[in-house]
Amino acid sequence: MTAANGRTAGGGGAAHREAAGDTLAAVVRQWQTVHPGLDTGPMEIIGRINRCAALLQQAEDAPLRHAGLTRPEFDLLGALRRTGLELTPGELARETFSSGAAVTKRLKQLTERGLVERRGDTRDRRVAHVRLTDAGRDLVDSILPEQLSYETAVLSGVDGTGQRELAVLLGELLVQLEGRLRTPRG
Repeated sequence: MTAANGRTAGGGGAAHREAAGDTLAAVVRQWQTVHPGLDTGPMEIIGRINRCAALLQQAEDAPLRHAGLTRPEFDLLGALRRTGLELTPGELARETFSSGAAVTKRLKQLTERGLVERRGDTRDRRVAHVRLTDAGRDLVDSILPEQLSYETAVLSGVDGTGQRELAVLLGELLVQLEGRLRTPRG
């Protein structure tokens, strides 16, 4: 039997019961009191994704913070390191899903810190090419294992199977959203 909100009567399954104690569960209960027939299923997913993202941002990625980097700055350095190429600011914006203005600001800060270098294009003075300096490469290579260890600890409350399932589901959602929305994040 299905309730008005699309869940099976009697509790909605193990996944719903396990998550029922989170912050969003209280929000959903409040909405269901105000609008008993409202399907809150989308809110339960998107709200939890947003809440998780906010909490992860609040934690500010401890290893990155200790290195004096923000996540967006590390994303730029990481894009340069993992591609192994010089990239233009526009290519970096696409690689990191950032706006051009945000990339320009971050590149200025990273250049001042000696982590990246810019060189002009010989054929088009409007185009710049960005590459990691040795210091930038060393920083990425030293911090990445520590950052991954930190992220492993953050996810330690979810078993390996759950992490793989979550990665697949989030990947499916991301492909769908990237295909539909295609907007930079900033």
